[in-house]
Amino acid sequence: MTRTVLKFGGTSVASPTALESVARIVAGIQGERVVVVSATAGTTDALHAAARAAESGDGDDAVRMLEGLAKAHANLVADLLHVGGADVLQDIAELTERTTGLLRSVAMLRECTARTLDAIVSYGERVSAPIVAGLLKMRGVKAEPLSAEGLIITDDAFGHANPMLDETRARAQKILMPRLKDGIVPVVTGYVASTAEGVTTTLGRGGSDYSAAVLAAAVNADDLRIYTDVSGVMSADPRIVADAKPLVKMSYAEAAELSYFGAKVIHPRTVLPAIEARIPVRILNTFAPNDEGTTITADPVFDGSVVKATTSLGGLGLVTVQGAGMSGVPGFAARVFDTAAAEEISVLMISQSSSENSICLVVPADTTPRLRTALERMFSAELRRHDVEQVEVDAPVAIVAAVGEGMRGTPGVAARVFGALGRARVNVMAIAQGSSELNISLVVHETDRERAVLAIHDEFRRG
Repeated sequence: MTRTVLKFGGTSVASPTALESVARIVAGIQGERVVVVSATAGTTDALHAAARAAESGDGDDAVRMLEGLAKAHANLVADLLHVGGADVLQDIAELTERTTGLLRSVAMLRECTARTLDAIVSYGERVSAPIVAGLLKMRGVKAEPLSAEGLIITDDAFGHANPMLDETRARAQKILMPRLKDGIVPVVTGYVASTAEGVTTTLGRGGSDYSAAVLAAAVNADDLRIYTDVSGVMSADPRIVADAKPLVKMSYAEAAELSYFGAKVIHPRTVLPAIEARIPVRILNTFAPNDEGTTITADPVFDGSVVKATTSLGGLGLVTVQGAGMSGVPGFAARVFDTAAAEEISVLMISQSSSENSICLVVPADTTPRLRTALERMFSAELRRHDVEQVEVDAPVAIVAAVGEGMRGTPGVAARVFGALGRARVNVMAIAQGSSELNISLVVHETDRERAVLAIHDEFRRG
């Protein structure tokens, strides 16, 4: 019998229409099923806002925000379950009362620890799961809501906890497998987990996807399906490239490269447990469930294409440290990167000339003044001696990336990329390519971003 884990994101559980689609999808799948759900769209952000209000001492405002969320969820129950939603409404009321107590305590102390914040923001998934389970039962599916607390076991890094896979597997065998054997569809809270001692934790960015991947590996699933509001991964942003196409298959390495540069795709860390267990991950559309979507696998996918997708990321700045005195000086690059790290600035791309006369860093545009000041302070002596001539900033810029397994070992790919950009009259400011040959990244002025994406996509559209 096949075993499928299905994860539904925030937009998939945020309206009666979307939830009815969720119920049809789950009911239409044969075999054993585990459903993982996110909080409804916007709920987690609202809970963070409520926690901030409470921490500032405004407990009444924080509770008003929570009560607004409770009312919105109660309206969903009324629309979907009608008189059959009494138990779900009771669950929402109890969760709201408990979370109200937490917010009042935060307001009194004017302190919200990471541990307390996890307990507060878990409200979103914990009210979502009973609603989905209630609808499934009404539609003839034997379903049961289940909190991932006590199921997905993590360390105590509150806010971005790390799952303990062996312990989670043991818990899944004990908690999930008997339910699956009895034909029950567990509806599990995504994002939420707990320590072995039962203290609530959350999994951080992409947490619900992470929950689903961890559980897929823990129950030896045949398939992990992640339902969103898009029909898989596109060959380019359709807002820029009108004839962009969904990618039917791609490797995990390709998905990881694309995700770093702005493509609307899963965060690679979140599905790694499933990929390592060699479970295919499918990205599907809740609102167009018959679309093929994109399947991500551990192994390279060669489909005859060279560049499979073109993506871009804007709102960046290019910081260049330049000077003849940099050549051959051990530890110079380390000082540059240590400075960025000390300022807690994420570096998205690096390029260094072979002469060692310059190092370029691409960082978020709003961090460039701070990084420039820090670098000038770090290299103040070198600047006085003119060993470093200048720390220069260009902003705003964008990274444009060409990605594909077919690039590996194929002669002339770079020539085609830069030829296409030359014909489009796009100036390239910096270039980076890893030895994997999966990705050529280049920096262009923000005003040239769309033209660069179109030029590269058009060049490789025919293979």
